[in-house]
Amino acid sequence: MRPSDDPAVAVDQLSAWLEADEPQRLLIETSGSTGRPKRVVLTREAVLASVHASARRLGTLPGRWALVLPSSYVAGVQVIVRSLVAGWRPVLGGWADDAGPAAYTSLVPTQLHRMLPSADDVAALAAMEAVLLGGGPIDPALRRAAEEAGIRVVATYGASETAGGCVYDGVPLDGVAVGIAADGRVRLGGPTIFAGYDGDPELTAQTLVDGWYLTSDAGRLDEDGHLQVLGRLDDVVVSGGVNVPLPAVAARLREHPAVAQAEAVGVPDDEWGQAVAAVVVRHPGHADPSLDELRDWVATAHPRSWAPRHLVVLPELPLLANGKVDRQALLAAVEAGGAA
Repeated sequence: MRPSDDPAVAVDQLSAWLEADEPQRLLIETSGSTGRPKRVVLTREAVLASVHASARRLGTLPGRWALVLPSSYVAGVQVIVRSLVAGWRPVLGGWADDAGPAAYTSLVPTQLHRMLPSADDVAALAAMEAVLLGGGPIDPALRRAAEEAGIRVVATYGASETAGGCVYDGVPLDGVAVGIAADGRVRLGGPTIFAGYDGDPELTAQTLVDGWYLTSDAGRLDEDGHLQVLGRLDDVVVSGGVNVPLPAVAARLREHPAVAQAEAVGVPDDEWGQAVAAVVVRHPGHADPSLDELRDWVATAHPRSWAPRHLVVLPELPLLANGKVDRQALLAAVEAGGAA
């Protein structure tokens, strides 16, 4: 069963699915943010294992959830199922309805970034028990601003293949296993793991190995055993023989006073093999930053070889339907825009 893109229909679908004696498996399409979307198959047991582990970790009374994410993606599905299991139909498209306000919600970073200037949104989020934030790298400044506004942020890490977020603030949920392979790849195991990819046994065999989901992310465990996700394995480009981690470049770009949002991508380059391109959205009231300015800015914190060689300034970052940054569109914008 594929959950509907219509939130109200998806709520009814998932309510019936939870009550069914022999439920179909859920079919969740991934966002395709870095390439071809995949069709992930999830059992009801995996979804409910995630729901119950999440509730235990949040450590608060069961409550109602607000759905502001697409209902056909895994994060939206989990919002609906968590709310239904707690005994509530979710709030759709806002923070409250005739039945009252929601106690929880789940967002991606771009959504939170856009909500912080709104006093009404901030007040609603601050009144909640917790706001789960996942689906991509979280800028520390964004989290700090949210927490200073009284919002309880819980950073989550996971995927459709793990029935949603399965590591909260670096700590795996109960029953979830985390490992780091020899190549630095994050491996995840436990009862929330998917059953395979629909119609793609070859990819299933490559990705689901001995009960472990082999992610595409690089990571490490710190001295306290907390997982630190360093970025996708393919988010390292080789430019002039130097390995450049794109997430680190993007994080530095976001610290520039004139930059509101930023991403870094690798593009083909005749001289360097690959070159780093910066795609940024400027802060209102600031002039567009120049390429030389941003190169110097990155070079003050990292090797100069990491500095971007191309710059495109956009009015906003291109997003997929689930709120994640569309990296294919970023590459197209660089190809169309060239160096600034």
